[in-house]
Order: sequence, then C-alpha cells, then structure tokens
Amino acid sequence: MWNQLQVLFSLWEFPSYLFFAQRHACLLEAIDLILQGAKNLVVPIKTRYSTRRKQHQKLSITSPTIHNGREFCWLTQEDIIRFFLGSIGLFAPLPALSIDTLGIISTEFLTIDYHSPAISELEAISRSLADETSVAVIDSDGILIGELSPFTLACCDDSVAAAITTLSSGDLMAYIDCGGPPEDLVKVVMARLKERGLEAMLQEFTNSSCYSTTSSCQSQSSSSDEESASSTPVSTLHRSGKYSRSMSYSARMVRRAEAIVCHPKSSLVAVMIQAIAHRVNYVWVIEDDCSLVGIVRFYDMLKVFRESLEDMA
Repeated sequence: MWNQLQVLFSLWEFPSYLFFAQRHACLLEAIDLILQGAKNLVVPIKTRYSTRRKQHQKLSITSPTIHNGREFCWLTQEDIIRFFLGSIGLFAPLPALSIDTLGIISTEFLTIDYHSPAISELEAISRSLADETSVAVIDSDGILIGELSPFTLACCDDSVAAAITTLSSGDLMAYIDCGGPPEDLVKVVMARLKERGLEAMLQEFTNSSCYSTTSSCQSQSSSSDEESASSTPVSTLHRSGKYSRSMSYSARMVRRAEAIVCHPKSSLVAVMIQAIAHRVNYVWVIEDDCSLVGIVRFYDMLKVFRESLEDMA
C-alpha cells in the first residue's frame, strides 16, 4: 500500500509525453503535436548574446535552459492558450460562442463518490495525472462537491499518505482543503491507524511536523505568474453548492479542493480566462443545480482554434 502511494507522489516529477519541436515549426505543427499526445514541447531558441552576457555565462557553472551551447524553452498547452487569448479578436465571432455550441464539452472524465474510501480511488487519481486533470468528487445525485488533484496530493507532505489510507474521499478533500488539516480529522486518522495496527505509519504520521500538508508547490508552467487572478471574475464551487466570484489564485492555493466550474452556455473566452487565472488545464461544466455534465480542457480548445486557423489559411 505504501509503495503504491510513493509511486503516485513521484509521478508528478517526471513530465509525460515530452516532445521536441523545431524552432522553425509553425503554430499549427505545435498544436498538432499536442493533439497527438504531447503534454509539453521543448523548443530550441536562437538568441543574440552581448559580450557581457557571454562573459557572465563563462563564469556560470550551468544553466537549466542551455545544453551543448544551445538554449531551449519549455512550451506548455497553457502558453499556447495564452497566445490565442492575446490575439482573441482575430478569431471573432468564435470566442463569444458558448462551449456547448462549439461542442467541446467532454463527457470523458473521472469521478469518485464522496463517501468512497480514498484508498480505493488511487487508480482514478493516477489516471487523471496522465490527462493533467483531476478527479471529480460527486454525491449520489451526481452533484459536484469538489475535486481531488494529483498535483495537490503531490504537493502535500508524507502525512497525507495516512489520510488517504484511512479517510473517505470527502474527508480527504477537507484534509487537504485549508491551511492545515482539521484537528478532528487528524484524530480520526490516528484512531483508524491504531485500529488497523499500522503502527509504523502511525508513528510517522505523529512525528510529521504539526501534521502539516501545506508544503508550497509552484506551477510547472513556463508562463509568467504576473497576471493577477484577483481581477478576473471566476466561479469556484463551494461545499454549499454556491459560488464565489472573488477567488484569487492565492486563495485557490489555500482552498485546494475547490472545483473551478462553468456552465454549458459559458463563452469560450470566459472559460479560457477561468482556466488561465487558476493555472489549470481544465474547467468542470455543471448545470444550474450543480450536477456535473462534463469537462472542458485546453486540449479541446486547441482543436477549435486549429480548425479556425485552417479556415483562415
């Protein structure tokens, strides 16, 4: 069981489906690579170095972006979506169309029941990692309660393994959702570890510093973080089923199990802004009663923009 958890947490460290793209490749070729399965692109770039910069590089030991004298940049799906957002006027009236009209709401997504044991859902969480999405947590009526993200779990300290082992999916959301796990859940975890005779895990959990799961974890996107999410109207799903339109990216990192949501009639550009503001590759799609109907991913958006570019050519 512990080995399975360790594998899950280590997966995030290794970028999957990494492709190398030529510097002279056009935008359509880059999009095609992503549609073929690439999650990230490594692109060689040509730079002009000043004499001072050359001297500085001679003194530098290594540079993470330079290999054998060549410099590379890391291109993500988010970077391409940001580029399209910066030129969104060129694609009118496409950006104003609803995601329902565009047919980009995918019904292929992973869900887990709010009351199901978290340990039984590790396979679903691992599968969502490959898709760079999360697992939706729903109740028996299909209402979206929140999400469990492999990225969030990978950012937690080792004590979260004990929480996964003992808690339900809903309780696990509460465990990782705030600045630190609630004291009552900490006691539940300790009691259940003791009941099951998992003394080694109990000892490790007890010794973890303040039972903290608040390890900071920075986004792996190469895009700039200068854009403030607090100025962008967005919707996040709360436990009560109501929404907040003032959730900034910093707040998102505190309430890490909240789901970013939109509606079928939301415009493409609105959903793009939501995803970028919260640094996620997807947005959940719900009806007015909060029932989950689908998911919109950057992958789906890129297909639409590719078709539009072809029509322009």
